[in-house]
Amino acid sequence: MTNPGDSNPYQTPAPGTQYPQYGNQPGGYDQQYGSAPAGQNYAGQNYAGQNYAQQNYPNGAYPNTGYAQQPAGTNALAIASLICSIVGVSLVGVILGHIALNQIKRTGEQGRGMALAGLIIGYISMVLIIIYFIVIVGIIGTGTYFSYTG
Repeated sequence: MTNPGDSNPYQTPAPGTQYPQYGNQPGGYDQQYGSAPAGQNYAGQNYAGQNYAQQNYPNGAYPNTGYAQQPAGTNALAIASLICSIVGVSLVGVILGHIALNQIKRTGEQGRGMALAGLIIGYISMVLIIIYFIVIVGIIGTGTYFSYTG
């Protein structure tokens, strides 16, 4: 150990030099640093034998931290399918609905109900349009016209 009057503080100490003892002082607490004795915390509670570093979680899972995953958004094609079917572009609505259902199944997005509604409305409107054209062709084909001439 070096003395305050030494010229070189980095020199090797002389053989037999006594160093101060560090660690717990008599009385239980280290008077110099204020630390608790081994195996106790500052409140005097014994924690010896407890291993805080190793906690057993099932299957390597971690405890719930309170953060939830964001739910997947609504599929844009499902929205487009519903809108197209309502507006009257039923063929486009049916095609978009089928594509949306496939994407929703693959990605887990939301919007399955909208895609199904787009499909149902699209198919119903297509059937009604076909029935309408059959009725019109039938009326024109028979030559029956509604005339009020006398």
